[in-house]
Amino acid sequence: MGEYLTAPLPRAASPEEAGISSAEILRFVEDLKESGIENHSYMVLRGGFVAAEAFHDPFAPDIPHPMYSVSKTVTAIAVGFAIEEGLFTLSTRILDLFPEYMPKSPDDPLWELTIFHLVAMQSGKEANFLDPKEKADWVARFFASGWEGRPGRWKYVNENMYMLCAAIHRVTGASVTQFLTPRLYCPLGITTPFWETDENGVEAGGWGLWLKTEDLAKIMLCYAQGGVYNGKQVIPAFWAKSAPQKQTDNSSSKGTDTSAGYGFGLWRCRGEEHAYRADGLFSQFGIVFEDYGAVLVMTNAALDEQAVLDCIWRHFPKAFQEKTVEKTPPVPHELLEESYPLDVVPVGIRSRLEEKLEQSVIRVKRRRSLNLIHFPPSILPIAATYLKRDKAGNFDQILFAFSVDKCAMTWTEGDETNTVVCGMDGHQRYGKIVLGGISYTVCASAAWLDEKTLEVWIRPLETVAKRTVVFKFDALRVHIRPGSAPTIRELAGEMAMMATRLIHFRPFVAVSKFFLRLFYPFLEPHMHGILVPRELIDTMKYKKKQLKAALAAMEEKKQVPK
Repeated sequence: MGEYLTAPLPRAASPEEAGISSAEILRFVEDLKESGIENHSYMVLRGGFVAAEAFHDPFAPDIPHPMYSVSKTVTAIAVGFAIEEGLFTLSTRILDLFPEYMPKSPDDPLWELTIFHLVAMQSGKEANFLDPKEKADWVARFFASGWEGRPGRWKYVNENMYMLCAAIHRVTGASVTQFLTPRLYCPLGITTPFWETDENGVEAGGWGLWLKTEDLAKIMLCYAQGGVYNGKQVIPAFWAKSAPQKQTDNSSSKGTDTSAGYGFGLWRCRGEEHAYRADGLFSQFGIVFEDYGAVLVMTNAALDEQAVLDCIWRHFPKAFQEKTVEKTPPVPHELLEESYPLDVVPVGIRSRLEEKLEQSVIRVKRRRSLNLIHFPPSILPIAATYLKRDKAGNFDQILFAFSVDKCAMTWTEGDETNTVVCGMDGHQRYGKIVLGGISYTVCASAAWLDEKTLEVWIRPLETVAKRTVVFKFDALRVHIRPGSAPTIRELAGEMAMMATRLIHFRPFVAVSKFFLRLFYPFLEPHMHGILVPRELIDTMKYKKKQLKAALAAMEEKKQVPK
């Protein structure tokens, strides 16, 4: 898979050549900075040409970005292909595809549930965004889940889209990725992307897809052109017309741009009436401006999606102008493509502990409570793991090696062992890690905050978040303080807002918000470890009592770092 032509989109010589004001684009970029929005990339297209784009270090054009709920847009396209090919219809009942789940009661809402209800977010099923994804049978869990109402009622549920992937798998015997490769990815020149699956190889549907910024731009451009790309009908014409239209009244939702109507995997926009969007958590956007033949694609790490959309509406569609009118001289291209770094990497002192740390291994005390709630502590930030089937976790056996301008940190997590090289000279270092069976490109840095405190920064570029880990050494003891950006507090606030949007019984909403804010700080607790001389690890299969005795003896002889 992926061995086919992946031609890039054509580029305009300047934004003005495509009918876009470069000065307004620059004001948009400055507005993003001033608003505190962490933008990873943006791309503006008009008339089929890329008019302006930028990727902010360390993100780059060739690195896929998590799409979160933009995945739903792609799942919905797969549904359009399946309908076009007669595999099922919008009115096909789900029980006709999964007869083994037929209920005993003739009044069960399952008898009414159709493909339309799933793709238009009208299943009536209850949403559980904290449901652990490790369990094997997602289909059975969907059928067994509760009901908020009968099908036909607006409710944004991730698992609706998973069931559509399961339906396509049921009727084709192929995964959605296999199904879409010749139909969507090949014609658009998109290298077959990674998509998280259940244990049976069925895509998550509502989340878990990674796309490059230009990949998403191609998909949205295809929609903007009625499903046509490079003169060929790619997305079925009936689907390209109906999917962006309002299929569901979601006016009960809170939020300006989350209550203007929902199509098939696409949202109508209220900030710009003649616009629709693919929309993912942390403000992943693909927006089509219908009256202007224009597309704006953005990847971000911004929890307040409405704030990002408000920023967009301040400059679009204002930025679009006619090619025929007299224009002011364009802003230099290099200003529009400026790649400013997102991270300021500190340069710290060098500690005398470095040599002694190289002779030791940090054993980390396991937090059993976090394993019970399916959130084992990981070097990956919480924002990257909370929807994953395999969260990895329980990092342990941490080794450090120091050199003049960098250090290497090695650790075990699950069945995997990884090493990252961390710059200590004000510059990040790049590498690869594998956690939870998924490969990540990472950039990392480290700095001593004082003689006994080392801070490590790790940013997996295929996620939106950054992990920080602070190690404070106190003789044999190691106090470990994990952190992340976005922070746990910010994530707790977002989950509380999700509860507000999804649940309309006010007393339950209040209780949900309280417990979410109470619960989330426990996901990044302070942890404790112990320094173990490497020769003990290398020469003995120790038990707990043996280790304590050996460490006590060595401490008496002052052979451990102080």
